[in-house]
Parts: sequence; C-alpha cells; structure tokens
Amino acid sequence: MLTPTPPADALAAFTAAKGFMPPHEGLALYAAAADAATRLPGLPLLEVGTYCGRSTILLAAAAREAKTVAVTVDHHRGSEEQQPGWEYHDPTLVDPEVGRMDTLPSFRRTLHAAGLEEYVIAVVGRSPQVAAVWGKPLSLVFVDGGHTDEHATNDYEGWVPHLAEGGLLVIHDVFADPADGGQAPWRIYRRALESGAFTELSVTGSLHVLRRTGAGAGPGR
Repeated sequence: MLTPTPPADALAAFTAAKGFMPPHEGLALYAAAADAATRLPGLPLLEVGTYCGRSTILLAAAAREAKTVAVTVDHHRGSEEQQPGWEYHDPTLVDPEVGRMDTLPSFRRTLHAAGLEEYVIAVVGRSPQVAAVWGKPLSLVFVDGGHTDEHATNDYEGWVPHLAEGGLLVIHDVFADPADGGQAPWRIYRRALESGAFTELSVTGSLHVLRRTGAGAGPGR
C-alpha cells in the first residue's frame, strides 16, 4: 500500500512556511492525517499548537482531499521557549504595540498563501479551555503545543477523550533521551501506550503516531 504524500502545492507551501517541523516528519504527519480522515470520514482533524501554520498546511491539505476540516488551537502568544531571551524566539513575531508575541498574523498570511483557508478552523484560545467546551469526535489529535509537563498533560487530558476509536494520536518532539529535548511529550506518549488504549503505528524522527484501539485513555488512565 502506497503512503499518501502531500500535493505539490501543499508541500511547497509547507517548505516555505515559518516553523520548526522538518520535512521528513511533515510527510509522516500528512500520511497520518490522510489515513485518519479516510478511515473516519467527516470527522475533523485537530492540532494543538499552530505557531505560524507550517504543520497546519499539511493537515489542511489532508482535510481538503477528504472533504473535511482541520481545526488548529493556539493562543498565539508563543510557548515558553519562544519568549524573549529563549532559544526559539523570533523578534519579527512580536507585536510592537503590546510588546508580546503574536503569531496569528503570520499564520493567517501562511494559510492564505497556501490557498487553504477554507479547510481550516482557527481557534484562538488556550487548549484546556477550548477542549472543555469541545463537543465533536475527532479523527486525529496532533499534540504540538507547550512542552512543559503542565501544558502537555493538559493537552493529553483535554483532547484524547474526544478522539474517536480508530482515530490517531500524533505527538511531536518525543525524545527518550533528556539530552535530545524536553521530556513532557515523552511522558504523555508513554502514558498513552501504558493506558492500553493505543497501539503505536510509526515513529519518524520525534513524531510518534498511535492508533486509539480502546477506551481508558482519559484523565484517570
């Protein structure tokens, strides 16, 4: 069986967009999104952590092919490592009027340039608050938000209960070795596996794809 690949226009837009996801992980994300959208038709794909929309392009492209939508959730004030003085800070993304990070304008330009605006619902808000009022099953949950234990745990506990059986949980920046990166995504990845509700499908770099095969993955495990 052939692995789905992004259309040329989406791949070009992904490559041109501001962001951190490397191409090989992006291809794996698209393949997961295409699989989820095909297996669970009509259900939306969801991303936690929009930043400037690099990975959103791939989810939107998969949604376009499957005639569904991608939902992306972010407060657009930047995660902890993107603040002034930290490793991933980009001063061009600071709103000079309020003196804080604001990635929303860049995201909107990215999506417009990619021609994918109609396939995306952008939710501006904090992940736990949005998850608390969300009411529709999801075919895919892509966790790529804040990398503290608090944020990663909130994303897992907030969104996994909305993931349909057979849907995919995709977690980015999963590093077994603390020398390679923060451990919060690793801990929720291990939590998912140890819950007995998930089967791992693939690992591409730091991107892990798991399929939900049962219940028991919520806050109480």
